Amino acid sequence: MSKKSFLKGAAILGVAGLMVQVMGAIFRIPLGNIIGDEGMGYYQTAYPIYVFLLVFSTNGAPAAISKMTSERIAIGRHDEAHRVFKLSFILMFLLGIIASSIFFFGAKQIVSLLGNPGAYLAMLSIAPALLFVPIMAVFRGYFQGMQEMGPTATSQLIEQAVRVSIGLVLAVILLPKGLEYAAAGATVGTSIGPIAGVITLAIIYLIKKHKLNLANKSDASDQESARSILKTLAAIAIPITIGVSILPIMNIADVVIIMRRLQAVGFTAKEANALYGQLTGMAGPVINIPMALALSMALSMVPAIAAAKSINDIPFLKMNVRLGLRTAMIIGVPCTFGLMALAEPIMKLIYPLQAESAVSSAGCLFYLAIGIVFLCIAQTMAGTLQGLGKPGVAVWGLFVGFIVKCVFTYVLTGIPELNVEGAAIASTLAYITIGMINFIAVKKITGINFDLKLSVFKPLICGIVMFVLVIAAYKGSAGFLGNSLSTVVSIGIGACVYGVMLLKIRAIEASEVELLPKGTVLVKILKKCKLV
Repeated sequence: MSKKSFLKGAAILGVAGLMVQVMGAIFRIPLGNIIGDEGMGYYQTAYPIYVFLLVFSTNGAPAAISKMTSERIAIGRHDEAHRVFKLSFILMFLLGIIASSIFFFGAKQIVSLLGNPGAYLAMLSIAPALLFVPIMAVFRGYFQGMQEMGPTATSQLIEQAVRVSIGLVLAVILLPKGLEYAAAGATVGTSIGPIAGVITLAIIYLIKKHKLNLANKSDASDQESARSILKTLAAIAIPITIGVSILPIMNIADVVIIMRRLQAVGFTAKEANALYGQLTGMAGPVINIPMALALSMALSMVPAIAAAKSINDIPFLKMNVRLGLRTAMIIGVPCTFGLMALAEPIMKLIYPLQAESAVSSAGCLFYLAIGIVFLCIAQTMAGTLQGLGKPGVAVWGLFVGFIVKCVFTYVLTGIPELNVEGAAIASTLAYITIGMINFIAVKKITGINFDLKLSVFKPLICGIVMFVLVIAAYKGSAGFLGNSLSTVVSIGIGACVYGVMLLKIRAIEASEVELLPKGTVLVKILKKCKLV
């Protein structure tokens, strides 16, 4: 496979992944306005479990199945590639039945253990998703192994569109029955989405099946054992899944610790649930967009670096690694400083129907924002490590970060004055830990000398200037424009200032802008404006 085929496939999946995250954010913002912090607390008790399995179905298992499929197709063994598909399907179907049964029949016990019994209906409603998500992974991996990324991207978009539309409709319909029912309605959408995704993939599979070259049947003695295939599948899928699951794993830590810890220091179950909803259901979704950009970039780096490594093209490899760090900083810095500067105005802008909760959750967003730039670095360097064939190193970094997260969440959430803001601080400390571990590991493995002035300090200077001007713009205009309009204007000013400064201090070169879609046209416009 050529570098071009790798990068084209990565671009398709990256764009689809970003669109899925945007739709997810669009879903949870109106949902937060509809059911408030208490309802979001119920919803967020069940949802992180689905998200973790979704990461497994979109990244871990498909990566393993696609690798095993492509290896067999490369040597003309299409029948063996299809055998990988069939064995993986059986395994994932069984795992799906087990997971779905556990959460359906054990929903009451699970929410009681988590200290949030009001989330019972939401937990019950998530169970069907746990059956269909693993099945999606098999289809996606098989198609990706044949270098067909379209089916995966199509199924992701259809799945999310169905989830968003049905979830919001059911939340509105069931709201008169109570917040527990409304949260469950939103979760039902989360279960119907994967069903739509599986149906989409099954139809595409049936259409394409007659084109598959399955005629070259292998001798039974020449076949790899089923046990060996499934063992290889697990060995590849598990480290990749864990390596790219930074945010879902941190969210699961919050589910397990926060509710019980808040109640232990004097909050009622209802108060604890509302605070938990402010953190995970209102502030959390705001950082999903920069997280999606970082994850898409990380996943795009895996094939590019793997391709360079496989042909021993060291200059191309080093170029991609350096560009990865710079891009992580260029994306992460404005998100960090922008959200810190406008934490409360942004929360009031996107949750106008829940004004009191929006103001209360602004502190959580402020602390989470600090960690965004480190989360971008962590994801990008994790993608680099996977491309280098070192996913275990990324897993180790995540494990250390998870320990940091759990310890500080337990300690800081137990301080009544901090409550859930302590969990947000703990998340940021975890992102810093993971980002630094992954960065040091990449530097040690590759021996690359990074230009810190270009990659780190120049974006930071641009971010600090933007931070000051955004605060000044908001304070100067809020009095006569109002919160919503002045927030939008301030965001626009910040984006323009940051972009112009990047170009003026040469943090981005014209040659690099040309690499973007329509980059040549963009460079011509920038030259006319005398920005490059």
